[in-house]
Amino acid sequence: MSGNDDHISKIRHSLAHLLAAAVLELYPEAKPTIGPAIDNGFYYDFDCASAISDKDLARIEDKMKEIVKSWQLFEDKTVTPDEAQQIFKGNPYKLELIREISAKNEVITIYTSGNFTDLCRGGHVDNPSAHIPRNSWRLDKVAGAYWKGDEKNKMLLRIYGLAFSTKDELDEYSEQREEAKKRDHKKLGKELDLFTFSDLIGGGLPLWTPKGTLMRDLLDSYVWQLRQKHGYVKVDIPHITKKDLYEKSGHWDKFQEELFKIKTREKHEFVMKPMSCPHHTQIFARKPWSYRDLPQRYAETTKVYRDEQSGELAGLSRVRAITQDDAHVFCRSNDVKNEMSKIWDIIAKFYGAFGFELSVRISLHDPDNMDKYLGDEETWIKSENELRELVKEKKSDYTECAGEAAFYGPKIDFMGKDALGREHQVATIQLDMNLPERFDLFCINEKGDKERIVMIHAAIMGSIERFLSIIIEHFAGAFPLWLSPVQISILAVSDKHTEAAGRALEELNGAGIRAELTDPNISIGKRVREIKMQKIPYWIVIGDKEASNNSAALEHRESKLGTLSIEDVISKLRKEIVDKTL
Repeated sequence: MSGNDDHISKIRHSLAHLLAAAVLELYPEAKPTIGPAIDNGFYYDFDCASAISDKDLARIEDKMKEIVKSWQLFEDKTVTPDEAQQIFKGNPYKLELIREISAKNEVITIYTSGNFTDLCRGGHVDNPSAHIPRNSWRLDKVAGAYWKGDEKNKMLLRIYGLAFSTKDELDEYSEQREEAKKRDHKKLGKELDLFTFSDLIGGGLPLWTPKGTLMRDLLDSYVWQLRQKHGYVKVDIPHITKKDLYEKSGHWDKFQEELFKIKTREKHEFVMKPMSCPHHTQIFARKPWSYRDLPQRYAETTKVYRDEQSGELAGLSRVRAITQDDAHVFCRSNDVKNEMSKIWDIIAKFYGAFGFELSVRISLHDPDNMDKYLGDEETWIKSENELRELVKEKKSDYTECAGEAAFYGPKIDFMGKDALGREHQVATIQLDMNLPERFDLFCINEKGDKERIVMIHAAIMGSIERFLSIIIEHFAGAFPLWLSPVQISILAVSDKHTEAAGRALEELNGAGIRAELTDPNISIGKRVREIKMQKIPYWIVIGDKEASNNSAALEHRESKLGTLSIEDVISKLRKEIVDKTL
């Protein structure tokens, strides 16, 4: 963490204390629980009988500004468990935390500023009255949150605040967030008729309309087109499996609480598949392989299912039915870098079509918590060095993140910034030496001996649902031509021009361009407004002159392009589609 990051984190943490102090003064019956610094600000959770809402935030904020004037320092003190319990008696949440800290034999510290004392590990500004900027923070919203994030626990009141180093940063973030609201994929998905949800079907289970399904298919086809050039073949697997598969793969021990389970009438236990990699190992294991047959590259787009908690679901960003464009390469160790390099090239080409600039992060194991992972540390270190070598060969800058690896292997995460500057993890390459060991996957080498092979996991979009949530917001629904469900609308000026408009429709559709005919009984102005609302890239207007010479006045959502022949319109659009022009 840089010095500046550390300073703003201390400001945010200090503001969380200040928030709790203000709430206690205004609502003495409230019981403070926890209040950390977070990205862009801070929050504090309370068990509070009073009905605090967003309209009360200004009053709380005024109280914070009043209190901070008298806060000259945070005074820390180490206390015994008995002393801590006496200080926080009557607050069951603090007492629970004290018991947990004591059980770990950790030091218990309290921090006091003004009349407010809190259980805390530290990390505050030295002098709150002087070092917390007066105009670079504000309270943001009120929400609900389960104690410790567990829906089995009591629902608490959470108050969020925003905090930055300067007022300009706060204003910039606020403006960005307002723009993000306009681009919200849940809002645009409904307006553009791409997907829907049904209470009868359940949360986290999106239903795709014809337009949304078309976009999904276009994206999947593009990934397959790129993979096919590198020798991938398609496979297919069922949606359920015996639990035995995941016991052998290690997923059962790590993720059994997140799996949807099925009991058959014969009392066998099956699960809905949460990923496809263990199934693909069994396709590879169906027969012996010579080293000459490798690499084997299996690709599949399939739905997987995870039992996400209701409070964690978020539009398409986090769902229970996930469509993965998954692929697995089974190869020898000396082929690893070459195969990963091919996947890297696919990722770069795919995301280039959306204007994403990618950065690279290597996600490594946590050496202090090897029990979180499959396999031994020596295998992990060898795998991680393979990834480092590839990134260096690609001459790419990268960061390393300990503890961020998948439980079965390290990975290269590709990070992309969207139009609002938000960073998303968008693709991964994962090196796996553990599943081949667990499933005894091998080839027969040049000497006639069994040789352990390596497995590479390659997700380009990862989750089509999540990827679509990102690009809907990235483009604000104004998709590039090749991805737009409707690529061009045709406007006949009046009834007498409908025949010419119909001919244009046939020619455009016949050329593989997705065109639609608008209703001539609705005014041109109203039709154009609807086209713009639906963010259709192009439209043509056909009147007397255009009908007589098979031409049309072509307009783009950003500019008028003049009168062209229908043939030239088709040529222009087809080139833009093939080139995937942004």
